[in-house]
Amino acid sequence: MLTIKKYAAIDIGSNAVRLLIANIIEEKGKPTRFKKSSLVRVPIRLGSDVFMKGKISKHNGERLLDTMQAFKLLMKSHNVVKYKACATSAMREASNGDKISNLILENADIRIDTIGGEEEAAIIAATDLNSYIDANKTYLYVDVGGGSTEFTVIHNGNSITSKSFKIGTVRLLNDIVKSETWNELEQWIKIHTQAFDKIDVLGTGGNINKIFKISGKSIGKPLTYFYLTSYYNMLQTYSYEERISELDLNQDRADVIIPATRIYLSAMKWCGAKDIYVPKIGLADGIIKSIYYDTVSSNTQ
Repeated sequence: MLTIKKYAAIDIGSNAVRLLIANIIEEKGKPTRFKKSSLVRVPIRLGSDVFMKGKISKHNGERLLDTMQAFKLLMKSHNVVKYKACATSAMREASNGDKISNLILENADIRIDTIGGEEEAAIIAATDLNSYIDANKTYLYVDVGGGSTEFTVIHNGNSITSKSFKIGTVRLLNDIVKSETWNELEQWIKIHTQAFDKIDVLGTGGNINKIFKISGKSIGKPLTYFYLTSYYNMLQTYSYEERISELDLNQDRADVIIPATRIYLSAMKWCGAKDIYVPKIGLADGIIKSIYYDTVSSNTQ
């Protein structure tokens, strides 16, 4: 007996807003399969408003509402039965975040849960991360977002410690990350990884996914520190316009890819990692799994 249900995850990030729709395939005697059906990404960049002015602008608030109304219709068209919408750093820090969430609930009938960095890391940990982890190795897991980056030390398959830092691509673009925050991150990484002889980095986020795709590496193979450094240096020889026209990067990727790469390289340097693995998973994948295993509250469509 085979049953297929559709769940959806909405990730309202500081750089982009995403809708992931997944098929949940259940078959007697077999493990449940989670298969991506559709992914829509809209680069609203809420963080540029919030991190500079403290609130979401009227224009971007309207864009977010339009996007949520479109997502509501897409979920209906796909016959989604359960969904969860999570907002992260930008909505969390916006003085009008609650007001906009209520507006979306009234006009798009989508309830938004604004989550903290630690909860975000826990949801991501619910993904298929274990299938990418060698139980005999130690990893520093780095999930780079627009407003914050989540770090987790994983040893012998178990999460040892996690912390969220307000270092994200949109914050770095706007030059509002203090040197003290970088220093705090450096010390945290060194303190929590110094006990391990060898450590690899697991990197997630749209920018490292793009770099991995460009590299042409096979799934499961790592990028080296040398490769990432070379790519980072190459990016900086191109102007923003040239990154779009000559490197074929989307306009909302062409600027944030540089600060994102800086974060991954810094993490690798401070923990002494030579390789970074790119499992291509994120918050939306974790939300889907969390809905299925009932570790978070969800809404019916």
